[in-house]
Amino acid sequence: MADTPARKPKASITRIGNRELSPATLMMGHGYDPMLSEGSLKAPIFLTSTFAFPSAADGKRFFEGITGKVPGGTDGLVYSRFNGPNQQILEGRLAVWDGAEEALCFSSGMTAICVLFMTFASAGDVIVHSGPLYAASEGFVAKTLSRFGVSYVDFPAGATRAELDVVMEQAKAKAAAQGGKVAMVYLESPANPTNALVDVEAVRDARDAAFGSANDPQTVPIAIDNTFLGPLWSRPIDHGADIVVYSLTKYVGGHSDLVAGSVSGATKWMTPVRMLRNVMGGIADPNTAWMLMRSLETVELRMTRAGENAAKVCAWLAAHPKVEKLGYLGMIDDPRQQDIFDRHCSGAGSTFSLYIKGGEPEAFRFLDHLKIAKLAVSLGGTETLASLPAAMTHLSVPDERKAQLGITDNLVRVSIGIEDADDLIADFEQALAAV
Repeated sequence: MADTPARKPKASITRIGNRELSPATLMMGHGYDPMLSEGSLKAPIFLTSTFAFPSAADGKRFFEGITGKVPGGTDGLVYSRFNGPNQQILEGRLAVWDGAEEALCFSSGMTAICVLFMTFASAGDVIVHSGPLYAASEGFVAKTLSRFGVSYVDFPAGATRAELDVVMEQAKAKAAAQGGKVAMVYLESPANPTNALVDVEAVRDARDAAFGSANDPQTVPIAIDNTFLGPLWSRPIDHGADIVVYSLTKYVGGHSDLVAGSVSGATKWMTPVRMLRNVMGGIADPNTAWMLMRSLETVELRMTRAGENAAKVCAWLAAHPKVEKLGYLGMIDDPRQQDIFDRHCSGAGSTFSLYIKGGEPEAFRFLDHLKIAKLAVSLGGTETLASLPAAMTHLSVPDERKAQLGITDNLVRVSIGIEDADDLIADFEQALAAV
């Protein structure tokens, strides 16, 4: 049974003496008591649509929390559209990685993002966001939310504090003219697919100057998609973000066998998101939650190996005559980006942009000749993946916008897996020879 007040086991151990246990250790049992499930070492998969209440009074109390009649959320299991043991254990472990008070899991990363936007944005409001974003995220803001009177102001990923101050003032003026408010600052760092970093600390300072600090109940939340570096190589809450977003499909799931997403942050931000999720559905199913719990046990090992492989592969690619340049965080040539990396990141990741000399035909020839690396979208799996964003994931982005954001026809996005690095180099060598 999950660690819920309805049937609460002893508290999970989070420290021994003065030592706070690391997330890697906590992933093995945090939030789960085997004695509540017949001693099963691993949590069972709870395949049920509904849960029996201990008493009628408990049922009423649980629903008071679900509906928001009583603040703080429910303290019992009610119905699988709202909560469940596997989902609650998973959410507790995700929150550990991000240093957040709470986390919420969703059926996909885009479900998490869409519910997040819809929670905080109303007609007349303005969303401030970095660019580029994942095409579906940018499209939801520009095409879907615009139908309901929500507009946006965007800025390039590497914007300075002075540039961000101007953007915040523009957003305030636009919101005032529309009779709304600035609803959210939404970031993606590193950006998909260019790997450009956002200075979260500068964004926080600009937000605070324009709207008030995070402790102000009227402040504008800063949310960030941390999929490319999280949860191992970056903890955005430590740098000023309020809400962290993931496609759990990627590094957290890590095996290219599930689709899920999450948001995490302080309870004051998660409560309204939870309320909308309760109404709309979109919670991750029990089996997917269970698979993610399995994956979290090895996420540090997998990401570490993939990161080491990427460093070795990129060192080889950087010297290849058919490679124009690399967008790899371990080889940054821009002082501003390097400064952001040094302050915000603990590792360079394993997803990078490979710019082939030429254009789409040359990129296609490279992709079509790969033998070990798979020609597929997505990233963060155990296997190496490669794709051409301009022709695939970002195909729907207008050409003018792609040019503005640096999403060129020769940009190949590569996600390095956990294979033997020398085998990957051999694969890339023979594929480049075909260009």
